[in-house]
Amino acid sequence: MLQRSIFLLAIVTVSIVASTGATLCGCSKDIALRLTNIYENGNTDFHYDYCENIGDGRGYTAGIAGFCTGTGDAWEVIQAYHKLTGGKDDFSSMDSVLKKDADNSDSSTSGLESYCKVWANLGKTSKQFQQVQDTIRDNLYYSPSQKLADQLGLKFDVSRGEMYDTGLQHGTDTDPDGLPSLINDTNAKFTSDQTGSSGSTLTINGHKVDEIVWLKKFIEVRVDDLKHPKEKDNQGGNTWAGDTYRTDSYMYMINAGTYMFGKSVKALDNDGKPIIVNCAKESNLRRRDANGRPVRRYRKLVQPSEHPVVRRGRRFRVTKISRNNTKFID
Repeated sequence: MLQRSIFLLAIVTVSIVASTGATLCGCSKDIALRLTNIYENGNTDFHYDYCENIGDGRGYTAGIAGFCTGTGDAWEVIQAYHKLTGGKDDFSSMDSVLKKDADNSDSSTSGLESYCKVWANLGKTSKQFQQVQDTIRDNLYYSPSQKLADQLGLKFDVSRGEMYDTGLQHGTDTDPDGLPSLINDTNAKFTSDQTGSSGSTLTINGHKVDEIVWLKKFIEVRVDDLKHPKEKDNQGGNTWAGDTYRTDSYMYMINAGTYMFGKSVKALDNDGKPIIVNCAKESNLRRRDANGRPVRRYRKLVQPSEHPVVRRGRRFRVTKISRNNTKFID
């Protein structure tokens, strides 16, 4: 069984020259999370109650991080919730099936007919269940991505946010499409000093590399992986090839010189339109007219053939440590 111990990069040596204490916190973390919410769900909300089978071979996908019954992270959430309830809650009757699916990386939803109903209800009504989702998301994806950022010496919010978004989509395992492998692939491309004007310098393979120069190269590597994933599970069907709006949004911020997030950032939505993401103040994207008035957001249900939902894939089951293929657009 593959472990999620990914904090040492084996291929290259990375030392830190950028200033320390750059960990995302407060508004910086909130905005990074909300940016990824946009790429995952089309708005900045935390969709604790979301649940469906999106047909990607990973069972039910649910919650704020797309926890899957077939990869095991959903089972991690439910086990943590059981600890708070004493194991007596609405998921308890499904435990044997959930454990089997997690252990065997089984995409079947047989025996889980009430799973999404239970998840959606608790996601809407239970603060404990919401907090558990936050904790497991951080343990499996956010914290590992930030530890890798620490190893690199990344200073800027935009760099650390990109690490989190990549970790959530690609996973934080050491498989060929995972975040650590993408970092290694990026580092391998630097064989000499690469100067820049960001004011933050990394040491990669003994060479001095400007942080933004490195980040742009990382995004190039990630885009190539999205279009040509190495793992078979990430090829065909609901693939990543259409997910480059995520990297487009981060490149938009980079090109605008938005290296630190502050209380709000201007980024791109999934249709490539500029939007403002605020720190914990606006839960939905709000467009404004020429007079600065909020534009009412009318929702249209789009059929799968017109605007398919593409979710990330994580290959391996977790070890301890949608919408019915539709989406809403304006």
